[in-house]
Amino acid sequence: MWRNLGHKACFVPTKADALVVGFRRWLNKYSNGQIDWGTKYTGALPPTPPREQLLDRYWSHTVSCRSCNLAYKGLNALEIVLQVFSLASIGIVAAAKQGAPSAAAESTLVSVAIISFLVSKWLSHFVYKSFHFHDYDHASR
Repeated sequence: MWRNLGHKACFVPTKADALVVGFRRWLNKYSNGQIDWGTKYTGALPPTPPREQLLDRYWSHTVSCRSCNLAYKGLNALEIVLQVFSLASIGIVAAAKQGAPSAAAESTLVSVAIISFLVSKWLSHFVYKSFHFHDYDHASR
């Protein structure tokens, strides 16, 4: 399909190029096909944002992706459940001191509490790295 854009003709093979054609029409209509670099561009670049802002995953993807957002919320809920379970287990052991549970049951419950707390901390790091920010060093790859 051939389209005439003012003084030039160009070939637009697919509908995907419609945005380019639309942009060119807009550019021709509002700025005569020119960008006024001479008066508006000083040559100074804006300051570079922090690395964490540049490589942010949460606001650039996780918020708008339905499956990532669902996984993010589910993993955060699991982290909270693990922490509550850990504290509740320690509370049960402390309250059961009066009933004198067996040493094996007590040590098992404390071990499970410690493991669930450590898993919740690992999960917190995993969620942050996967859904918020993961630094990338090109030199080490």
